[in-house]
Amino acid sequence: MNHGQQSGEAKHEDDAALTEFLASLMDYTPTIPDDLVEHYLAKSGFQCPDVRLIRLVAVATQKFVADVASDALQHCKARPAPVVKDKKQQKDKRLVLTMEDLSKALREYGVNVKHPEYFADSPSTGMDPATRDE
Repeated sequence: MNHGQQSGEAKHEDDAALTEFLASLMDYTPTIPDDLVEHYLAKSGFQCPDVRLIRLVAVATQKFVADVASDALQHCKARPAPVVKDKKQQKDKRLVLTMEDLSKALREYGVNVKHPEYFADSPSTGMDPATRDE
């Protein structure tokens, strides 16, 4: 078999796989609704009547959000845990995703997030120290 024939067969297989994937998007309901994707695509100046393409964008967006959330969780877990005062709080080991965790994760994808100086990164920010639960 020569190189040209192999290349043609590989292209045909790729085309078949792409066609099958696009067809499968018709049966898939992404987490992000089609209307929302269409809205933001239209807002950016893109119009497309093909539902498969809308769903492809939704799936790509869903993957991006999941990757960012996963990376932010890793940053959250890597952060030193606060000192716990009582045993009840010690049992409750909920992780709190902060804007800093999210910013670090997004920065890895080339998205720089800046928040204003008055941004409250903690539910107790700005509260009277006597009423804080921390």
